[in-house]
Amino acid sequence: MLTTRQKVASLLESSGRHQKAGHILDVFLICLIMINVIAIVLESVASLAQTYRTVFLVIEVGSVAIFTLEYLARLWSCVDKIEYKQVKGSNLKKRFKYALTPLAIIDLLAIAPTILMMFFSFDLRFLRVVRLLRIFKLTRYSKAMQLLLAAFKEEASSLMAAFFIMSVVLIMASCGIYLIEHDVQPNKFGSIPDAMWWAMATLTTVGYGDVVPITPLGRFFGGVITMLSMGMVAIPTGLLASSFAEQLRKRREVFHEAVLHSLIDGHVDEEERAHLEALRVELGLSAAEANQAIKVMTNKRVHSQYCRHCGHKL
Repeated sequence: MLTTRQKVASLLESSGRHQKAGHILDVFLICLIMINVIAIVLESVASLAQTYRTVFLVIEVGSVAIFTLEYLARLWSCVDKIEYKQVKGSNLKKRFKYALTPLAIIDLLAIAPTILMMFFSFDLRFLRVVRLLRIFKLTRYSKAMQLLLAAFKEEASSLMAAFFIMSVVLIMASCGIYLIEHDVQPNKFGSIPDAMWWAMATLTTVGYGDVVPITPLGRFFGGVITMLSMGMVAIPTGLLASSFAEQLRKRREVFHEAVLHSLIDGHVDEEERAHLEALRVELGLSAAEANQAIKVMTNKRVHSQYCRHCGHKL
């Protein structure tokens, strides 16, 4: 018999017997987040903010109330999640550990501005921008975004090295163009910090064209930096792309291993199929991809039971 806290944890994680109800709750929260983002954007229009002030206020208060209940429910029930059951210590320690996770911090940032506004006065423009951070709550429901965050985490050291090299090249480019163009264009290349704007636009291959070298040497130097930047900017992109593909491959392997485990007795029963479906949703795999994996692994299991030479069952 599940306790109330376990039921809440199962509902919020869309697992077990509460998978369908959890999915409905997820859809509701996603729609609420999108309504919030649209309302915050429209509220920045003065005429709309004045005309529909009551509507925007109802949306804000109602959303904050729901998001607050969701945050408190997740904080209360997190101790029954599998990853926190293995943590040694009191429930308070487990909840504190959960509160420091990225998704929990995003949930807190979604409600903090409005709650703080009750006690402190803020610039409305600043408050509006901070409230827009609620869009990051969609990360919890987007498997693609979770894959991307996992890729960032996996390649953090490599990305830091790439950005360090780009910073060195940025400083060198700024110093070089400053020495070449300073005397000719003192208003645009009056200092190295001023030259960094040109170097940044050139290294990122944006090339706004508002600041350009006019001397032959400056143009030659700019061409060299442009050619160099084509390889520099591609490094972080390549790292993320390869890591994203690796994360997806790992998730497929986890699902394949689960299918193999389910096929120990030679077939997949209803309980095992329900478990595989829950795992598929958790890993962010498509239904067609999961069904194909089950079909392929089942065929391999059947073929392995027969001799390749005589065809008789082993």
